[in-house]
Amino acid sequence: MSFAEFRLLCLPVLRCLSALLLLVACGVAPAAPAAAPWELGRGWFPGADRVAPADGTPPAAAVYRGSELLGYLFQTDQVERIPAYSGKPVNTLVGIDRSGRISGAQVLEHHEPILLVGIPETRLGEFIAQYVGKRVTDRVKVGAANREGYVGVDAITGATVTVMVINEGIMRSAHRVAVARGLIGEAAAVERAPARVKADVYAPADWQQLSGDGSVRTLRLTRADVQRAFDNTAAAGVERPTPEQLDEPFVELAWAYLNPPTIGRSLLGDAAYARLMAGLAPGEHAIAVLGNGYSFKGSGYVRGGIFDRVQLRQNDQAISFRDSDFQRLSDVYAPGMPRFREMVIFFIREHYHFDPGTPWQLELLVRRQTGPLDSVFTSFSGGYETPARYLELPAAPLPAPAASGSSTTGAPQAAVTAAADATALAPMEPIWKAVWRERGFRIAVLGAGLTLLTLILLFQDVLVTRPRLLPWLRNGFLLWTLLFIGWYGLAQLSVVNVLTFTNALIAGFRWDTFLIDPMMFILWGFVAATLLLWGRGVYCGWLCPFGALQELVNELALKLGIRQWRLPFAVHERLWAVKYLILLGLFAVSLQSLGEAEQLAEIEPFKTAITLRFVREWGFVAWALGLVLVSAVNRKFYCRYLCPLGAALAIPARLRLFDWLKRRRECGKPCQICAEECEVQAIHPTGQINANECHYCLDCQVTYFDDGKCPPLVDKRRKRDKAAALAAGREVGREVGREAGAPAAAFDGPRRFVRPPAP
Repeated sequence: MSFAEFRLLCLPVLRCLSALLLLVACGVAPAAPAAAPWELGRGWFPGADRVAPADGTPPAAAVYRGSELLGYLFQTDQVERIPAYSGKPVNTLVGIDRSGRISGAQVLEHHEPILLVGIPETRLGEFIAQYVGKRVTDRVKVGAANREGYVGVDAITGATVTVMVINEGIMRSAHRVAVARGLIGEAAAVERAPARVKADVYAPADWQQLSGDGSVRTLRLTRADVQRAFDNTAAAGVERPTPEQLDEPFVELAWAYLNPPTIGRSLLGDAAYARLMAGLAPGEHAIAVLGNGYSFKGSGYVRGGIFDRVQLRQNDQAISFRDSDFQRLSDVYAPGMPRFREMVIFFIREHYHFDPGTPWQLELLVRRQTGPLDSVFTSFSGGYETPARYLELPAAPLPAPAASGSSTTGAPQAAVTAAADATALAPMEPIWKAVWRERGFRIAVLGAGLTLLTLILLFQDVLVTRPRLLPWLRNGFLLWTLLFIGWYGLAQLSVVNVLTFTNALIAGFRWDTFLIDPMMFILWGFVAATLLLWGRGVYCGWLCPFGALQELVNELALKLGIRQWRLPFAVHERLWAVKYLILLGLFAVSLQSLGEAEQLAEIEPFKTAITLRFVREWGFVAWALGLVLVSAVNRKFYCRYLCPLGAALAIPARLRLFDWLKRRRECGKPCQICAEECEVQAIHPTGQINANECHYCLDCQVTYFDDGKCPPLVDKRRKRDKAAALAAGREVGREVGREAGAPAAAFDGPRRFVRPPAP
C-alpha cells in the first residue's frame, strides 16, 4: 500500500481521536473536589464560619456560626452503604439544618457506568438539587408521587434504579443523623422487636378466603387510572388511550406474605412451601406477586440485576429486589384462583430488618417515554397488613433511645451517643459477599467459559491439526465473549481498572474494593495467570468483548469480499508505540487525579460500545462506530495501535514463563507465509513472533502443522511421497518378475526387468 493510501486511511481516525479528546476535555464536568468535602458544604449554611471535625456514630461534622450550631454535614457512604448498579455505593455529601431540613447535597463519588460515562454530570446535579428543602421525615419517592404523605422527585431517564439507590442513601442517612443528634422527635420513639410468625397456625384456605381476610391483597388499574396520574405532566399526551380504551384494564396485581403456613401452604402446596421455608435464612421473608397486563418484572433485572418496576416499602425504608431475590412461581394451588400471566416469589433479605407485624406497601412504577432520552414516571401502591392471628408480637418493647437535646437546639455529641447506638441499624455483611451470592449464575457461566478456554490453550497442538474445527470453535467463543461477558455481564476490562489497582497499591490496598464485582475480579485473576503462562494474547484475542466485536466484524467483511488494507511493516511497527504513549499519559494523570484519568480514558470505546451498547451522545457513538468500521478493513486496528489496556497487559506479559507457539529455523529465512497470514502483523519479517503484540489466534500454528502449506513440511512430504512411490514401484516390479518366473534378484528398479543370461 502506498503512503497516500495509508494517509487516507489514517486521517479520519486521527481526526476522530482529536475530536473525542476535545469532547472529553471540554464536555465532561469535573468531579467534586475531594480534598475538603466538609468545606464544600459550608456554603449551604448562611453565615457559617467553621466546620468541626466529623465525629460520633454515625459520623457527622457540626457547622457553626461563631458559637451557634447551624446544622450538620455527613457523607452517606459513612452512614448507609447501599450498593447501586455497580455494586458500590454512591457517596453523597448532605447537609441538614437544626430544623431537620436538607440544606444541600452533592455527589462526591460514584462508580455507576451509566452516570460515569453515559449521562452528563449536570443531570445528576439537577436530580440531587431536588432534595434541598425537604425534611428528613419526608417520605421521598422517585417518580411523581400520587399518594398522600409522599413527596416525589423526578428520576433520571436510563438510571432509574441508580437514583432510587441515591434517594434511599440520602433519606436513610439523613434520618439516622437527625435522630442521633436529637434534631427530630423520633429519637424518643419506642421501638419494638419484629413480630414472629406462628409456625403452628394452619388452616386450609381457598383463594376467596385468602382474599377476604386480607392474606392476599389486589390492585386493579384501568387505563383511565393511569392516564389521570400522568395528566398535567409532560407525558399527558403520550400513549393516551382513546375514549373506548379508558375502561380497559391496565394491570392487575395480587400479592401475599408467604411465611405464615396458612397463606404459604394454601398457595404453594405443602412440598413447595417446605422447600421455600428451608431455603430462607433466619430473618428472611418471602412474598408472592402475581400479575396480568403491564409487566411488573420489566427487563431491568435482565440487564443489570435489579427489578426497576416494583419494590416494597415499610415505614421509610424502600426494599428493592435483585435477580438473586427472585424465583419463578410455576403453579398456585389455592382453589378458585384466577389466571395470572406473571407469577414470582421475591425474597426480603435479613439486612432489611423487615417486620411482618408492621404494615407495608407494594409499589409499582410506570414509565412513559417522552423523548429519545426523557421519560416521566409515576407510581401506584397498595397496602398489606399481615392478619394478626398469624403473628406473635414481642412481650415487651425494646428500650427507647435516650432522649438528649431538644428538637431545635441539637445535643452535645457525648449525650447523643447512646441514642445513635440504639437507633443504628444492625451491621450489614460486606457488600461483596452479597454481590457474589446474588450473581451465582453469572459466576458459574463465566467459570465454565474460562475452563473451556483453558482446555483450548492446553491442548492447542491437537486443535490446530484440525483446521476446519478451530475457526468454528474460535468464532463461537468470540461470540460468547461479546454477548455474555460484554453485553450481558458488562465485564469489559478497562485501563481504568489498571489505574485503580495501581493507586490502591500506593494509597492502601483493600480486597473489598476489587471483590465488589465478581465477574471483573474473576476475569482479572484469570488474566493475571495467563499473562505468566501465555502472555497478553489470551485476553486480547479471546476475552475482550470489544476485541471480539472487531474480529467478528472483520470476519464478516472477509466473507463479503471487502478489500483489506495492510500497513507496511515499517509503519505498522512504529504505530505500536502509540498505545504505550497513551498509557503513559493516563498513568501520569492518575497520579494527580484518578477521576480526571477516568475521564481521559474515554479514548477507550469500551463503555460506549459494550457497557452502554451504543446508547449515548453522538460524539462517543461516532468514535466507537468509527473504530468498528475501520476494523472491517484493517483487523483490530484499535487493539494494535491505540489500546492502553493492551499496552498495560503487554508490560507484565514480558515475564511469561513459556513459549507455547512453535517456530522452525526456516521461518523468515526465507519462508514468509506465517508473517503474511498473520492478520495483526505480530510476526516480524525475520520470522520471530512478537509476543507483546500477538493475539493468540493460533493461525500460525495451523500453518506450522499443515504439510500442504508450511514449506519445510511440504518438502518432507514430497520426499516421503517420492520414497513411497519408489518403494511401491519396486514392489510392482517384483510381482511382475515373479509372474514371469524370474528370481527376485533379477528385478532392478521399479520399471526395468533384466532377463537372466541363457545357460
